[in-house]
Amino acid sequence: MNLQNLTPNQGARHYKKIVGRGTGSGMGKTSTRGSKGQNSRSGGGVRPGYEGGQTPLFKRLPKRGFTNVSRKDYAVVNVEELNVFAVGEEVTFASLREKGLVNKQLDGLKILGNGKLNVSLTVKANKFSKSAEKSIVDAGGKIEVI
Repeated sequence: MNLQNLTPNQGARHYKKIVGRGTGSGMGKTSTRGSKGQNSRSGGGVRPGYEGGQTPLFKRLPKRGFTNVSRKDYAVVNVEELNVFAVGEEVTFASLREKGLVNKQLDGLKILGNGKLNVSLTVKANKFSKSAEKSIVDAGGKIEVI
């Protein structure tokens, strides 16, 4: 097998339809668009979601809920995930990112209390849940709110 012998799989490639090249081609004159009407015109056709004048689906459905513009989104980590750190280590967003426990900083870092912490650490975050605070302090660590 050589490079010059390679061919695409059957049906993988097909010719582009060539239209508007005379009546003898079979696709001349109206160029397969039919005669008259919105879709036969250049730039013709309707926008996505248009239903021919009928009230479109997105307008028929009820509005629901609202978007809180002042919402804060926190990167969250459970205390059980902090067991990867060595005893006495300082846990910050940068160190968590280094270990692959968080990706984006978002509006800050929040530590949640799911699981059990076995090492004493100094944890620096924007927010802590009550159970997370208790777990860290019980393990002999300290918390610092940034």
